[in-house]
Amino acid sequence: MLIDRLVATALAGSLMLVAGGAGAQTVGPSGETATPSAEVRLSDADLAAVKEKGYKAALLWHTSSDFTNAVTAGAKDEFARAGIQIVATTDAGFDAARQRSDIETALAAKPNVILSLPLDPVTSAEAFRQALTDGTKLVFLSNLPKGYKHGADYAAIVTDDLFQMGKQAADALAKALDGKGKVGYIFHDASYYVTNQRDQAFKTTIEKDYPGIKIVAEQGISDPARAEELASAMLVQHPDLDGIYVTWAEPADGVLSALRASGNTKTKIVTLDLAEPVALDMVKGGNVTALVADKAYELGRAMAAVGVKALLGQETPAFVVAPALTVTKQNVAQGWKDSLNRDAPQSVLDAAK
Repeated sequence: MLIDRLVATALAGSLMLVAGGAGAQTVGPSGETATPSAEVRLSDADLAAVKEKGYKAALLWHTSSDFTNAVTAGAKDEFARAGIQIVATTDAGFDAARQRSDIETALAAKPNVILSLPLDPVTSAEAFRQALTDGTKLVFLSNLPKGYKHGADYAAIVTDDLFQMGKQAADALAKALDGKGKVGYIFHDASYYVTNQRDQAFKTTIEKDYPGIKIVAEQGISDPARAEELASAMLVQHPDLDGIYVTWAEPADGVLSALRASGNTKTKIVTLDLAEPVALDMVKGGNVTALVADKAYELGRAMAAVGVKALLGQETPAFVVAPALTVTKQNVAQGWKDSLNRDAPQSVLDAAK
């Protein structure tokens, strides 16, 4: 799932984090305060006003994955409530040129609203130009075409509450350590808006909210395949680590392998995003203590709701964030459903019994 959001790097210089410990938050491209997705709801009157209009929608995604499938499910369910027909669902395979072609093809079906994650800000700015000319309402996931203005060109950007993801990871690790101990911090050593914000939120929360916990080792990682190697070196230098934060689930699996190779059953891991290997270790009572995920289904629901409001001519918030959730052994089945709108892997469900 992480790679689905890494493509949205263009916002790295425009979205920012308002620091300040417990009061920190993610704000929008022009400093907009984030609107919680729970506040973007369609009333009975809204639904009645659009149901017989024959409106159509297109979902033009960057790739196909568990993450985008969950976003799609949330959008489809919300559009169904409003009587809006989905006329196109596409997968660009991370290819900006292909996405441009997808947009052109979808426009032939004359959708009234489009939901999309624009892969390339420059290419997509031109590709969506005809949609603007046609009066199609645009709602974007995590990224924004270059030069587009809220209200005039798009209804909203909807994304994860990235600060809360990092903060909840810090809270979960602190809980596992009873608020004291030495921890390692393995962050994403690349310029990516999503991971940078989440990683920094973890570090800021530990430093400001948990004085009994000290980050004694820091290691950047750009290639997940090197996670085991880098974690092994960290553990040689700091064999007494009580916990390790890992930037996302794939490298966390490598860190877990390093702990197993050294016979370490004490050091706790917390990481972000859902994945079967780390979830399986968690439910078996291993090193992994918690996983923090976004609510992908809720992202889709909120995007569709914004689209409906735009069709009704209502004012829409510029920047909407969906909540994070902490998944543990105790709530893994429900957490998987809340995040991805599907059951957890059978191996995880069996081990959690």
